Amino acid sequence: MLLWINGPFGGGKTQTAYELRRRLPGSVICDPEHIGFGLHRTLPEGLRGDFQDLPAWRRGVHEVLDLALRKHEGGPLIVPMTLVEPAYFEEIVGRLRADHGPERVRHFALLADRETVLKRLTERGLGRGLKRESFAVRMLDTCLERLNEPDFGEHIRTDRLPVPQVADRIAELSGLRLAPNTYGPLRHRLRRIRVGLSHLRFD
Repeated sequence: MLLWINGPFGGGKTQTAYELRRRLPGSVICDPEHIGFGLHRTLPEGLRGDFQDLPAWRRGVHEVLDLALRKHEGGPLIVPMTLVEPAYFEEIVGRLRADHGPERVRHFALLADRETVLKRLTERGLGRGLKRESFAVRMLDTCLERLNEPDFGEHIRTDRLPVPQVADRIAELSGLRLAPNTYGPLRHRLRRIRVGLSHLRFD
């Protein structure tokens, strides 16, 4: 099974993905951003726009995830990725569903109020507030508007749900059984910080 976790930048996709991986034996995270970063590094700086606009990115993500669905013998594939362009969504998620069936390719959009997402972006701004998150802020309204559309279901409101409960909800809707959550608040907080720091980029 593939679990695509969509949502606005700062919506909790990565934290939820790593919580699922922690509690789903054999599961792996397949992050399409790495394909995009690789394409960016291959291009001259002046040609680096939104890597999702590159057909090579969309073809590559579909090819890699298709291969993983066919060959991976462990647990679910967990894909945290913001994808709000309907044509691109159909090109990747739609094709995967057509090839493998909607019961094997599940999609979840994590949604929250604008103020909630801005607060989360501020918290991960490393003391620089929203200055470090200018792209995420610029895209926020577009993301929330499009992800609220029926084509981007299933929707999960996360304003008042901590990450472990978001993971519980995804597992429930997917018919998966998570290992018990044995972490206390402090351990969860430390883990969130560690996951956040591991995804910082400086290029």
